[in-house]
Amino acid sequence: MKKIISLVLALVLVLAFASCSSTGTKMTMGTGGTGGTYYGYGGVIGQYITNKAGINVTVVSTDGSKANIQGIDAGDYQLGTVQSDVMSYAWEGIRSFEEDGKVASFRTVAGLYAEAVQLVTMDPSIKTVADLKGKSVSIGAPGSGVYFNAIDVLTAAGLTENDIKAQYQSFADSADALKDGKIDAAFIVAGPPTPAITELCTTNDAYLVPIDGEIAEKLIESCPFYSAHNIPAGTYKGQEEDVLTVTVKATLIVNADASEEDVYNLTAAIFDNIDAITLENAKGSELTLENATQGLTVPFHAGAAKYFKEKGIEVAVQ
Repeated sequence: MKKIISLVLALVLVLAFASCSSTGTKMTMGTGGTGGTYYGYGGVIGQYITNKAGINVTVVSTDGSKANIQGIDAGDYQLGTVQSDVMSYAWEGIRSFEEDGKVASFRTVAGLYAEAVQLVTMDPSIKTVADLKGKSVSIGAPGSGVYFNAIDVLTAAGLTENDIKAQYQSFADSADALKDGKIDAAFIVAGPPTPAITELCTTNDAYLVPIDGEIAEKLIESCPFYSAHNIPAGTYKGQEEDVLTVTVKATLIVNADASEEDVYNLTAAIFDNIDAITLENAKGSELTLENATQGLTVPFHAGAAKYFKEKGIEVAVQ
């Protein structure tokens, strides 16, 4: 009987250890506002990293790209979702990081999906970017990624910040202000369909203004972060035609001091489960090895680089 009990206990212990894949590592992931794509998509990614890589990920809502980079630098976060242009600003110490200086405490994990520069309005007189002149327009928080995207678009259209009545609001606040008639238009940079815009278009006669033609050409020519992007008809209620715009790339970054093993495992947890992730969030369909590794100027973490090398792709490491 004692032998049987011992065998049973041994089997229980084996099963317990086999079912416990936790590495003991805990990470906090900075995302974005609850009205944007970062927060919801970050929650899905965090779930897969927790379940598949054994890393306990806590996903938190933040002020977005710059806040996430600063949070990693301060040690508050270990992971973050950021715009590809903003992380380059941090790495080079320019634009939104010109005053604070360079930040080198993070590394790239992977590009995730296209972040479209979406110009949304309920004002029927606004058909082009040029029509924003003299209008009240939300261009994101000062120094944010959205702010610089908006300034880039305005500049390409021959406008300056002084040519509009600039408002500095979050995605959710911009949507509320549009509904209340407090602003005429808003720049929102996120992967479509973006929850704040979806809600706005569902309950109001809101629509997207194209960012195309010479404006798009100037942006793409002057800055490598931008590329042309098409938002398909039907993405939002009432959107009967495709809308052309420009995009940057949503990117996952990690603390440079994270272990190679942990970052390799979390990268695998994402890219080995693309189909499952896509079932939970449509942005998962943009998870490809090419999208993950192209068009990014900040060096990759060694753990992510190891994973991509096994897939036949070499990336820069520092």
